[in-house]
Amino acid sequence: MTPEGWLLAGGLVASLAALGLVVLVLFRPATSRVSRLRRRPVGAVEDSSALARVGGAAVTAVEARLGAGGRGWLSADALEQSGVRQSPAEVVVLTAIGTFVAGAFGGALSGPGLAVLFALAVPVAVVVALRVRADRRRAAFEEQLPDLLMTLAGSLRAGHSVLRAFDAAATEFEAPMSEVLSRVVNEARVGRKLESTMLQASDRMRSDDFAWVAEAIRINQEVGGDLARVLDQVGATIRERAQIKGQVRALSAEGRISAYILIALPFALAAFMSVANPGYVGQLVTHPLGIVMLVVGVLMLGIGSLVLFRMTRIEF
Repeated sequence: MTPEGWLLAGGLVASLAALGLVVLVLFRPATSRVSRLRRRPVGAVEDSSALARVGGAAVTAVEARLGAGGRGWLSADALEQSGVRQSPAEVVVLTAIGTFVAGAFGGALSGPGLAVLFALAVPVAVVVALRVRADRRRAAFEEQLPDLLMTLAGSLRAGHSVLRAFDAAATEFEAPMSEVLSRVVNEARVGRKLESTMLQASDRMRSDDFAWVAEAIRINQEVGGDLARVLDQVGATIRERAQIKGQVRALSAEGRISAYILIALPFALAAFMSVANPGYVGQLVTHPLGIVMLVVGVLMLGIGSLVLFRMTRIEF
């Protein structure tokens, strides 16, 4: 077998092993913050395969360096906002394995140029996916908020307390509203003030409307009055704001779609040219002038993307 054949075979074997680790880490149960020794009965024997031990050792090593709470875009709060149940260390291991597999696949297709491109695309795709999931989760939360206020007002008119109304709403709504309300109720039951937990939840979800609800409840508890009527008025205001947001998004849809197409076009063209003419694209990563052009192109693409998104993003 030729050296190229051995290299290709080794890359395929390494890719299969990496995919096995991805499956193991991705489909393992969500990591609990309680120590495993406290959760496991005394004298119980842990039965795990060699692959499971390797995956666990990798996650443990990354967690020792990164910390249990993570950092930056891989912090526990950021993953919670995205609805990801894996720990930051598990996401790092998955990203590293995906980067290795993508680089090996690109190198097997057309050489080091495509390998570098595919390897760099994986972390970027992970960041983009987390932000898109977080934005969709916040949008779903905002859509559920008017219905939540109607439910809370109905429960209060029926004679329930505020905490009991939140508890009932947590069982009626779907995620992400049910998850947010369940956490609010559980923290209030262990002694925290309901308004503080709601304000913290609004910070996590970046929802000013939910902060208004918290302030309305706090003011009502201080001065008294009909809280159900106040929630009805807040709900009407939120629905009007949501209507205006929908109109603005409809008017700016053309600009946002244009931004997506312009940003994706260089990557799609580079991938096509790497397959159609690898030697032509390979000059960008082998020749000094090509490397300079590549760096300048990435910087210009980043600046243009920032300008486009700033132009089409309307804050309320």
